[in-house]
Amino acid sequence: MLESLTERAAGGTSDGETQPETAILDNGRGMGAHVLVCEHASNFVPARYGQLGLSDADLQRHIAWDPGALGVARVMARELDAPLVSCAVSRLVIDCNRDPSVFDAITLKSEDTVIPGNADLSEVERARRVSEVYEPFHAGVAAAVTAKRLAGPAAVIGIHSFTPVYNGTRRPWHVGILFDRDESLSAPMVAALREDSSLVVGVNEPYSPGDRVYHTLDRHGQSQGLPSVMIEIRNDLLATPNQQEEWGTKLASILKRIGLPEDDSPK
Repeated sequence: MLESLTERAAGGTSDGETQPETAILDNGRGMGAHVLVCEHASNFVPARYGQLGLSDADLQRHIAWDPGALGVARVMARELDAPLVSCAVSRLVIDCNRDPSVFDAITLKSEDTVIPGNADLSEVERARRVSEVYEPFHAGVAAAVTAKRLAGPAAVIGIHSFTPVYNGTRRPWHVGILFDRDESLSAPMVAALREDSSLVVGVNEPYSPGDRVYHTLDRHGQSQGLPSVMIEIRNDLLATPNQQEEWGTKLASILKRIGLPEDDSPK
């Protein structure tokens, strides 16, 4: 499974058959204990959706993706020697970090922008997006997590970015650490980040599991008994490759230092 994901990232399989580029695997043979996930890595909208009726400028905005998050995640994958699974399709087609049965998995409006291509969808079209985008992505995450658990202790880390201003409200945090029932990774991460007095660190900010943003981490981490945590970085701090390198290195260093809370490999 991991090999086929690598081939898909290159645009097809080894026999030349075209595959939808949905789940992209980086560093599939990484030996580190973490599995990194970046659901909102891309603003790509397949041609058949006609940009969902949006302009090029709209598709560059945070509504379509998490700018800078993939760059940070790739640095972390390198530093932690960890596999990274990212989604190569915009969350405006379907948000892979939402349960597909909830109303906003295919959103009609993001912040102040109506998404024309998501209006009045048939059940057939909704099911198509689930089967062509959501399911392959989560199959990729599941494969990476399963392989990691078979090798030993594992943890699942989600990497996101957030806009500095949302619906007219300025957000003060530089970085947010999100968690649900398990604080075994989040608490030491918050403490480590707060050692830098220049950082404003959010705890379950700018989102929390109550906003339904913990779907992937619950499905593949928390519900499997694995430590999990979501990292949100303000996207104006990720505008350049150097900034992404700095944040990725900082976060990987913290994860290395705190280690895993316990051995969660199958007994």
